[in-house]
Amino acid sequence: MILDRYLVKQFLPIFLVAISMFVLLLSLIDLFMNLWRYLNYEVPLKQILTVCGYYLPKSCSFALPISLLFAAAYTLGDLYGRNELTAIFASGIPFSRFTLPLLGIGLVVSLLSFHFEDKVVIPTFKIKNDLARTLLHQNRTENNSDIVIKAKNGRLIYAVDYYDAPAKVLNGLSIIEQAETGTFLSLVRAPQASWTGTHWALSNALIYAWEEGLLRATSLPDTDIYREHPDTFRRNSMQAEDLPAREAALMVEDLKAAGLPYIKAQADYYHRYSFASVSFVVMILSISMGGRFKKNILLMSLISSLGVAVVFYVMEMISMMMARLGYIPPLLGAWFPVGVFVIIGLLLLQSAKT
Repeated sequence: MILDRYLVKQFLPIFLVAISMFVLLLSLIDLFMNLWRYLNYEVPLKQILTVCGYYLPKSCSFALPISLLFAAAYTLGDLYGRNELTAIFASGIPFSRFTLPLLGIGLVVSLLSFHFEDKVVIPTFKIKNDLARTLLHQNRTENNSDIVIKAKNGRLIYAVDYYDAPAKVLNGLSIIEQAETGTFLSLVRAPQASWTGTHWALSNALIYAWEEGLLRATSLPDTDIYREHPDTFRRNSMQAEDLPAREAALMVEDLKAAGLPYIKAQADYYHRYSFASVSFVVMILSISMGGRFKKNILLMSLISSLGVAVVFYVMEMISMMMARLGYIPPLLGAWFPVGVFVIIGLLLLQSAKT
């Protein structure tokens, strides 16, 4: 339809300018927050720019919803200010039909942003953080000593003297196996265990088990039953928010199976999906606000967009904090702000100018 193409043609340039502006703003904020550290360590300009470059996808992820909100609100407001919306309504075209392309853009962007986060944002943000820590001499060791973890719902207990993270080697390993009732079944001891990619290969392992009332030691044959992921033994284990969605889901399952706290990881996993839907939600809000400003359209669209973004992110921060602490279910914490703003958008649409 001609009007569909016309609306998209009006929307896209404003959106591109808006996202460029917000990405630049977020990048500058991150740069100036660390600028004194870069100067203190005399970091070369080229490396500073490299760090900023790796931060651009993350900035784009943050800027995308507010840019859509601003662009859609400004586009519709501008059309209303030029009386073009009035002419469209007078021709009998419903407001819901006219703004359908914007809703379609919001839906497509939401779907694409999920994959963009998984494939681009998470890897580049990790590189940015690692590079920044290296340049600012803030490297953290991932090695650990005196580790004790549970696995298989508490049926296996690992005790490790020292974990060599780069080599993925456990030194001084002891594994206690117990029944569901807590009764001792066996103890496996090995001076070293290496990660093969699928399981831990124990070297010179002995297994201690009860035989005829005596605790006897025998050599443990090669086995592949010990499959706890190496990240489990790291001091600075990865967070679910730093992993792709599929790996985050596996992490939640592993934590549950190990009898370890998993609420925070589960909340972060659900948040991955709820945050991707924000682009579609803001389109509903922007459409409901688009015909409300006839004067000072640029200023009012910018102020309203920033105001909505601040309220949403504050609400999201509070709900996610409560979910991570276990005060509310993780699913509710991740989706509550989205649900609230969908309801607000639908209510505002009922009073939108048509």
